[in-house]
Amino acid sequence: MMDIDLAVIGGTGVYRLSGIEWLETREMETQYGSPSGPVRIARLGARHIAFLARHGEAHALPPHKVNYRANLKALQDLGAGKILAVNTVGGITGRFGPRVLAVPDQIIDYTWGRISTLCEEPGSEVLHVDFTEPYTASLRTALLKACSAASVAAVDGGCYAATQGPRLESKAEIARLKRDGCDLVGMTGMPEAGLARELGIDYASLCVVANWAAGCDPENAEITLQEVLANVDSVSGCLLPIIDNLLNC
Repeated sequence: MMDIDLAVIGGTGVYRLSGIEWLETREMETQYGSPSGPVRIARLGARHIAFLARHGEAHALPPHKVNYRANLKALQDLGAGKILAVNTVGGITGRFGPRVLAVPDQIIDYTWGRISTLCEEPGSEVLHVDFTEPYTASLRTALLKACSAASVAAVDGGCYAATQGPRLESKAEIARLKRDGCDLVGMTGMPEAGLARELGIDYASLCVVANWAAGCDPENAEITLQEVLANVDSVSGCLLPIIDNLLNC
């Protein structure tokens, strides 16, 4: 089996990586069931990456139906010890407007009803992992260096609010998140980050701000899926240079 130097999980609007040499496709099955779709393996220079679309390549899975445990376990079973999660988010505070890239350093979990731990099945080991810093510091640092090396601006830090979805939040809900100290809002940051910690996988997030969250747009414009996808598409060309540099950091 080839060594996987980095696994990438793509969020909304990021279902494939263009301009890359795909070597093979793996249909995986894990003790937690099937992941969201096939894992595609590619070569970048002398390194190998694995790519998985979090919602499936046809975006068929809403956030609360993603089998996060199977996704992470499938990537680990392929030998991935590092995961770059690409998350499409809304911006709450002023630094995080549309088309901004951010590397958050904190997260608050507002989701409910999701299987959020490996400790679910009878007889499984009870894991009390330290989650003080939810993202791996060394991988965050390398990701920020990779952005800089690719001449891509990225905000260092920020608190990600993980909400249930699939609906977007109300203006009052976003106001609450802002009072709680959140800068970004998305629907897939948890339990993914927590499960990565339980599995012992290095994990960092690259957030693509696709829109202002409810009530945060200075122009008070309606949030549309077309706007979200257009904004993600506008910055998706930056992903491959960032990943390429991250492999060498």
